[in-house]
Amino acid sequence: MRRVQVAGTAAAAALVAGTAAALAVGATAAAIAVAVILVAALAAFWFARNRVRAWTYTEREDDLIVARGVLVRRLSVVPYGRMQFVDVTAGPVERAFRLATVQLHTAAAASDARIPGLEREEAARLRDRLAALGEAKAAGL
Repeated sequence: MRRVQVAGTAAAAALVAGTAAALAVGATAAAIAVAVILVAALAAFWFARNRVRAWTYTEREDDLIVARGVLVRRLSVVPYGRMQFVDVTAGPVERAFRLATVQLHTAAAASDARIPGLEREEAARLRDRLAALGEAKAAGL
């Protein structure tokens, strides 16, 4: 979805910049303006594509690891025993693509983690598994 937005915005910006440069300065300036817009669009396209791929999670024996970030990587480790509840949400765009986001809530607001872009079935499976592990680990405290 983001790639379509980037492509549409880039095409419109290139058209406007090229036309404005052609009218104001000439054909050479128009070609340079279009080239600059297209290079910026390619960079935005790369970033949008990699932003989705940058989200990873790993279920371990005692905790869940969530990693994210394209330029700056962030790693969150959430112990199962510290989870208070697991929430699954899906906005209108996510529902259109049969996706959902799993949100993990802990007592410390800063340690909340989320995993976006999961298929609905995987999100439901993960929610059930994390809830069961959270109850089991919390009972052992």
